[in-house]
Amino acid sequence: MKWLFILFIVVPTSELAVLLYTGSKIGVMPTIAIILLTAALGAWLAKSQGLKAWRELQRRASAGEPPGDAVLDGLFILFGGILLLLPGLITDILGLLFLLPPTRRAFKPVLYRQLRKRMKNGVVVIRG
Repeated sequence: MKWLFILFIVVPTSELAVLLYTGSKIGVMPTIAIILLTAALGAWLAKSQGLKAWRELQRRASAGEPPGDAVLDGLFILFGGILLLLPGLITDILGLLFLLPPTRRAFKPVLYRQLRKRMKNGVVVIRG
């Protein structure tokens, strides 16, 4: 329930506050330009990074190797692309961070720890 509250109340309210603040400080047109620029940059990054992750998955599959980090890269890229579709500067910045390889590398240990914790608690079960 707390996630729904955050998703539907806190995020849009925060985005609106940041947009209004930014618009009042730098003006409406520069704010709109930033939003359009992040959208264009995000679309380009999502496409290029998504194709790179897909090629890595295909390479590993054809070599008979486990997918490894390529799956996590794909998930981060997908989630980053979704965040860029949402209107607002906060989600755009977070989406761009998920699309950039250096920041993805920084986020992976956090995700691994969460997965291990959930697997240990029986929340996530992997069956072969």
